[in-house]
Formats: sequence, structure tokens, C-alpha cells
Amino acid sequence: MKLSLGPILYFWDRDSVMQFYAHVAEQPVDIVYLGETVCAKRRALNTADWLAIAGRLAAAGKEVVLSTLVLVEAASEISRMRHFAENGRYLVEANDLAAVNMLGGHGRFVAGPHINIYNSETLRLFSDLGACRWVPPLELGHQAVAALQAGRPDGMETEIFAFGRLPLAFSARCFTARAHGIPKDSCEFRCADYPDGMELETREGEQFLVLNGIQVQSGRTVNLLGEFPALHALGVDVLRISPQSQGTEAVIGWFRQVIDGRADPADAARALSGSVAANPCNGFWHGVSGMDWLTDTGV
Repeated sequence: MKLSLGPILYFWDRDSVMQFYAHVAEQPVDIVYLGETVCAKRRALNTADWLAIAGRLAAAGKEVVLSTLVLVEAASEISRMRHFAENGRYLVEANDLAAVNMLGGHGRFVAGPHINIYNSETLRLFSDLGACRWVPPLELGHQAVAALQAGRPDGMETEIFAFGRLPLAFSARCFTARAHGIPKDSCEFRCADYPDGMELETREGEQFLVLNGIQVQSGRTVNLLGEFPALHALGVDVLRISPQSQGTEAVIGWFRQVIDGRADPADAARALSGSVAANPCNGFWHGVSGMDWLTDTGV
């Protein structure tokens, strides 16, 4: 089983991004996804910067995938997407059907978690369109993934979002700007003040959601490391870690130890839940409320 690092979902400054990926080049991940997937206004890095990072990671032995925006609203965004689609070297993760259409004729691609694939017929359709890997929608659990695995097309890899805050929804509005009482068009890039998103709590003080610009994330961090035996039994090919500003190296380390058989999955999951992911969840995987945390399920 391979280990991947998803695209950075937050707005970090250029130096932070560059330093992060310089470090990633030395980390034991097999696949690295690059690019802005959340908000087109975030342009700390341009296409040339992303391709330069891609070149350095590829030289370090990583498989590089360029990720596209989830919500496309303007011609300029389509133009940037086209640069990725026609890069001629790296695989592309399509997070929108416009990207799928644009990738037609440019070889294989990854169907990202925001493409609505919920049954075998749709999975075969995307395979026919050129998808070589798919990331199931984040709310799909063990039983649904098992059914789709049973009928997946030959040559199709399955990648599971296994660690990180779940991207739940996107909107044309900017939630972070609205929380600060300013319009989206003059947002002042307030999301840059929250390197892991802006946390929201219920009136009872329970961690609930995270605002990340136009994206809403889960307040809790999904942690499927303890589900490794079930994931392996299902024939899952790749586990994805979503980057965060602190602790990503530790997460990679624990996942790599489990994949390589050097750590017990349950022990490793508990170690992460007691440190990097203090408020874990795995409910969607077990077919219950996504924010629940279930242990010793035997699944």
C-alpha cells in the first residue's frame, strides 16, 4: 500500500509552502498532490512555482499529481486549470467535471474526492474517460467502499482520505471574510491568519466545524489509521494524509510504520489521537455520524 500527501488546503505564505515541500522531499511518502484546490484568489504561488516544486519532488523519487480547483467560477480559473491539464509530464487530479472534460485526450487522471462517484456504473464511466485512480467521496463508509471495490474496473486504484480535517462543503461565499464582517471581493486574505482554518464551536463548547475561506471542514480530524487491517483487506491502494501546519511529519511517520508492519494500527491510532489529532473521528467509515469516534469495532 502506498502513502500520499494531499494538497495543502489552507492559505500559507509562499515561504512556508516552499519550506514545507523541501521537507516533504525527505519524508517517506510515495505520492504528493500539489496545487490550490480551495480558492482561486490564493495566489501566493503561481503555476511556474508549483511546477518547480513538482520537479524537485519528482527528482526526490515522489510521484507528483497536480490538483485542480473544486469550484470554478471565472475564465481566469479555467485558464490556470488548462495549464495543469496540459502540463505534459505529471498526472492531474480532477476535482471538478470541467477538469475531467479538459483532461480528455491528455491521458490518465485521478478522480478527486469531490467528484460524485457513488456506484459501480459511475466508476466505470470515469475509468472509460481516463481515470486511473479515484478517491471515494469522504462520507462513504466501509460497506459502500467494499461494494465499489468488488466491481471496480481493471487498472483502477483506490485512494482513501485517511487523515485530516474533512472538506465537507464549498460555496461561492467566503465564510472567513463574512466572519470578519467584510465582503469576499475585499477579503484582505483573512484566511491567511488561520493556518489550519478558523475553528467554530457549538454553544455547548464542542468543536464542530472549521471555516477555511469558501470551504467548510469538519471540526474533528478523521483518523483511519486504526482501520488499516480493514483497508488492507479491501484492497485499498493508497492512504491519503491531508497536510496541516504542525505535526504532519509525525502523522507520516506513524502511517509509514503501520504500512511497513513496524507498528500496531490500534496503538498508532491512539498515539496520534493523543497528540496530533486530539479530537479524532471515524464515524463516516462506520456508517454513523461523521464526527463520532469508534474504537474496537472489529470492522
